[in-house]
Amino acid sequence: MPFAIPSVLRGLRLDGWLIFLTRFLRLFAYGSLSVILVFYLVSLGLSESQTGLLLSLTLAGDVVISLFLTTRADRIGRRRMLIVGAVLMAGAGVAFACTRNFLFLVVAGTIGVISPSGHEVGPFLSIEQAALSHIVAPKVRTEVFAWYTLAGSLATALGALCAGAVTEVLQKAGTAPVSSYRAVVVVYAVLGVILALLFLRLTPETEVRETQTGAARNPRTFFGVGRSHRVVLKLSCLFALDSFGGGFVVQSFAAYWFYLRFGVNPATLGAIFFWANVFAGISALFASRLAARIGLVKTMVATHLPSNVLLIVVPLMPTLSLAVFVLLVRFSISQMDVPTRQSYTMAVVSPEERSAAAGITGVARTTGAAISPLFAGLLFARSSLIDVPFFVAGGLKIIYDLLLYRAFVAVRPPEENAAGGNNWISTATRLLL
Repeated sequence: MPFAIPSVLRGLRLDGWLIFLTRFLRLFAYGSLSVILVFYLVSLGLSESQTGLLLSLTLAGDVVISLFLTTRADRIGRRRMLIVGAVLMAGAGVAFACTRNFLFLVVAGTIGVISPSGHEVGPFLSIEQAALSHIVAPKVRTEVFAWYTLAGSLATALGALCAGAVTEVLQKAGTAPVSSYRAVVVVYAVLGVILALLFLRLTPETEVRETQTGAARNPRTFFGVGRSHRVVLKLSCLFALDSFGGGFVVQSFAAYWFYLRFGVNPATLGAIFFWANVFAGISALFASRLAARIGLVKTMVATHLPSNVLLIVVPLMPTLSLAVFVLLVRFSISQMDVPTRQSYTMAVVSPEERSAAAGITGVARTTGAAISPLFAGLLFARSSLIDVPFFVAGGLKIIYDLLLYRAFVAVRPPEENAAGGNNWISTATRLLL
């Protein structure tokens, strides 16, 4: 039976399909790198503490790059900023493949775009969200974002699976472990080049149109965001807390934990995280349906909160099978907040502020995630503390869920508000003061 394109995607223009394709290729690259990155850096001679420091600095560099590119994308051009991001991704891959010098790796990771988590870093997600919001109707935005999330999750899963399989095949053929891991890094760089070429194909339809936005009547005051800046600032603080917690168990460190605790090899880790990301992606589709019933904010909290409890439970499992089972159950609901969070952010800001708003909130998430791997590396350096990152991550993310609900449950996007109209900005600002 041939695959049927979902009805919500049939109306996508070429730009929409290009954005889906770039998302898929980029997350494939991120997923493949995340499984082997810590193994690769350790095999180069770095200690666990140095690796944690490098990952933190890498994410810190992504913060600066992302903030610079995304807050200028609506004015200078979204396509141009996406191309710059892809070039930085390719450059970082080349540098990581060519040197083992810690200082050079820090410079390359800080300036370039490297994802140790298997999830989005850099300017791509923020700008692509804004572009998609320009070319799809508000009533289907959450569902389109759900399929967009699914595409990324499946790509991350396939990347993890392929990276584990390729390194195992190469090592069985006599290739040194460090060389097998380097092959994955080289592919990462190549995919960065391909992304740059694809972004060249985007049309002006994805850009901000002055007549459509009325930008001249909406002066920008906060990194490209004007009247929505209070909403964006509050969301950014909450998202930073969530990512700070999640940074303790980024996929690279989670994979390394399974190796330390149960002796799992990279090929098996690839299979584990393949299914984890598949379940995560599929769950995003259910998120859009749930959001249509109970609202975006309630969907975020109702799905994210139990997943964080399960995160705490993972290291308490006595066997590999039970630990993997809990991890997979956790992934089956943990990403349901992603399309709803993205859609909510796009809904509560003006069209001409979307790239900047998504960029600022995305940078806040990256900032939070950039700090925690440093502490996680120190914990992983001591065998008696390798379970602690799971407890810290779950606890902080639960606090985020409760604070998010309290702050935003009453701030409804236009499509959820029966009153509708153009008063949503003043309502949101009044509630957040």
